[in-house]
Parts: sequence; C-alpha cells; structure tokens
Amino acid sequence: MFDGLLKIAPRCDVCGADFGQADVGDGASVFVMFIAGFLAVVLYLLVEVAFRPPWWVHLIIQIPFVPLVSIALLRPIKGMLFALQYSHDAQEARLDE
Repeated sequence: MFDGLLKIAPRCDVCGADFGQADVGDGASVFVMFIAGFLAVVLYLLVEVAFRPPWWVHLIIQIPFVPLVSIALLRPIKGMLFALQYSHDAQEARLDE
C-alpha cells in the first residue's frame, strides 16, 4: 500500500487496484498529534509524581519520546484511514449532486 515511508502507492502491487481516488491528506497527522500529546502528558505526570525530578530530566525524556511515538504511529494510522476511505469508496463532496 505504501511507496516509501508515508507516500501511498498509485496502485496495489498484488491485485493492481487503483489507489488514485483515496486521499488521506493531513487527517492522520491530526490523530497522531492528539495521541502523542496525550501520551506525553501522561508520561510527564507519571514521572513527576513518582520521582519528582528536576525540569531537565523531563526534557531528556520527552524530547526523544514525542518524535519516536509520532513516527511510530503515523504510518499505521495513515494506512488505517486510507483503508477506511478505500473500502467505503469515500470521495470529495460535489455541489452538482
């Protein structure tokens, strides 16, 4: 389904289905930002309550955590949104219909 890290392939390698009609856009990014932000806040609160570290320890933990979680979630969520769009034959709204 993917051609590279996040680019959707123009057609399926196995069955040749055309993927040109489905376009996820930035929808996956929004979901990933909400999920990664929520997990970052939960991690911050857990570390703060359990250990009460200085502020720089939170930076050392959070700076790698947020990008890693975002990168790990972006491809599966984009794939899920694309699959939902494709299976439900979703298209852009048209005024002439």
